[in-house]
This record gives sequence, structure tokens and C-alpha cells, in this order.
Amino acid sequence: MDIINTLLNIVVPPIGLTSLLFFLPPYLFFKFLLSTIKPLFRENVAGKVVLIAGASSGIGEHLAYEYARRGACLALVARREHRLQHVASRAMSIGSPDVLIIPADVSKVEDCNRFVDVTVNHFGRLDHLVNNAGIAPICMFEETPDVNNLAPAMDINFWGSVYSTYFAIPHLKRSQGRIVGVASSAGWLRVPRLSMYSASKTAVISFYETLRVEIGDEVGITIVTPGLIESEMTQGKFLNKEGRLVLDQELRDAEVSLMPVLPVKEAAEAIVDGACQGENYLTVPAWVKQSFYWKVFSPEILEWGNRILLMSRSGDERDTLSKKILDISGLKDLVYPDTIRSPWIREH
Repeated sequence: MDIINTLLNIVVPPIGLTSLLFFLPPYLFFKFLLSTIKPLFRENVAGKVVLIAGASSGIGEHLAYEYARRGACLALVARREHRLQHVASRAMSIGSPDVLIIPADVSKVEDCNRFVDVTVNHFGRLDHLVNNAGIAPICMFEETPDVNNLAPAMDINFWGSVYSTYFAIPHLKRSQGRIVGVASSAGWLRVPRLSMYSASKTAVISFYETLRVEIGDEVGITIVTPGLIESEMTQGKFLNKEGRLVLDQELRDAEVSLMPVLPVKEAAEAIVDGACQGENYLTVPAWVKQSFYWKVFSPEILEWGNRILLMSRSGDERDTLSKKILDISGLKDLVYPDTIRSPWIREH
């Protein structure tokens, strides 16, 4: 067996690289042609049923509005019932024929079973499942006083997607529906203080890619990997090392630094467009996808750059080179939308 693996180690790399160079140009050309045709066959979601988990703010809230504009019926899930009522009212006013709100915690398997059942019992079907619920612990891994403080990242970001998908699949198969899994470009970008967030989003991507292999074309799966999008997270709301939700815009500036933040309305429109066009992968804004190729071909350079720009040498995690550049340059007004420059944020 060692001889076989030794032989494969010698033979496979040159054959694999040659095959890739031969196959890649026609494949990319085919994908380009397909991208020009897909808009002609865009799914009409008017009257269809869309369940959105994590619909009380940010991307999930604006996905609700975007689906509503297209005439979809909505089931909105989140823990904050008062926020869901606000989102539901606005969604009805801009075109949704029926909106159901279901207060629930996606980290609890029984809640996920319940909100899928309630949705199907109310509407009689389910066409799109949008898993958007998420939370971001931001701290150096070794500095958290209790490693259990980081558990919500996996419980909400990963298991929340797994649980709801498990209960929704039978209904989505009947409608030949679609799952929209909102992961993150942090699934391949390794940024300090986001170790558990990145791990949870990498897990989400891997889960949906494997599920796509298992179920084939019975249910469509769109994996969304946003960059920095206007949201409560980019406003500075996250879990600190003690496991408490806090608002810390100084640390937000150190983490986000000079990266431009995309207005959430534009992101939501692009995501719903991508889902309705049957995209397998979607990165918003699109330019962020280029960082994936840096990750594949030169990971050391990417890691070195993130360490230089985003790590503090003084021991103060808010004292990073990237934040100094942001403060000195005065670029915050240019790269941050108005809503995330304000210290105001919605209540938990």
C-alpha cells in the first residue's frame, strides 16, 4: 500500500494540474454562457412560501422585504417577537400576501421542528428555506475565560442550519424547492478574533456542499458567502469573551478596518436574484470572491497580511495597524454606511 501511495504522489500532481489547465478554459466559458441564460429562466416566487430564519434584522430582515416585493408568502423566524412584528408589517405593506411570524430559537432542535411544521400547516407547502440566523463571538481564542462562551457560534450558525434543513427537506422535495444557506466569506478568510465564527461558517459551507451531493437536483441549494454587509454585526454588536452580547464600535473598527461595507438592501436583492436564478454559489459583493483564490494559491501571504494589519502589538486588541490607518485616513465615512457609523443599535 505504501508503494501505491508513493506512486500516486509522483503521478497524480502533474496529471491533475495538466487536466485542470486543459479543462478549466472550456468549463469557465460554459459557465459564462450559462450565466447569460439563467436570468431568462428566473424563478417566479409570487405566491410561493419562503421561511426565513434570522429575520428580525440585517440580511434576514431585508431578504424578507425583497421576497415580499416579489409577492412571496413569508414565515419569519427569530427570537425577538416585537422585531418580527415590525418586519412582518412592512413586508405586508410592500407586497407579501401573507406573513406568519414564529418566535423561536434555531439552536433548539424542537423549535426548528416546530417552526417548519407551523409554516407547512399554515400555508400547505414550503418552497424556499432561508437559513440566515447567526452570531459572532469576537475575541482572541486563548483569552476567553471559559471556552463554553464560544459555543453559541456553532449552536446558532451551524446547528441552527442543520436542524431546520433536516425538518424542511421532505417538504422542499415535494415542491422541488430551494435552500438558501447564508454562510460567510469568513468560511475561507482567516481573520484574528473570529476563530469560532469562521469555523462555524466553514462547517455550514461543507454541510451544504455535501448535502448537495447527497440529494442531487431534488432540492436546489444556494450557498451564500457574504463579505461585510450592513447589519447589527457590522454596527459592532457581538459576543465578547465573557459570552455577553455587547456593542463595541472601537473593536468593530479594528476588525472591519478599511474593508467597505455593502448596504444591506443591495445584498438582499443580489441574494434573492441568485436564489431565483438557481445559483449554487453566490458571493456578495462579488469582488470578495477573489480572496478565495488567494486562499487557495497563496494562503501564507493572506495569513501574513491579516496578522500584520489586524493583530495588535501593544496588547490592546483595539490598537491595530488597520484601525490606525482608518482613523488617520478619514475613510470611515466612505467605506461605512451611515447606519453602522451611528452608535445607535436596536435592542437585543
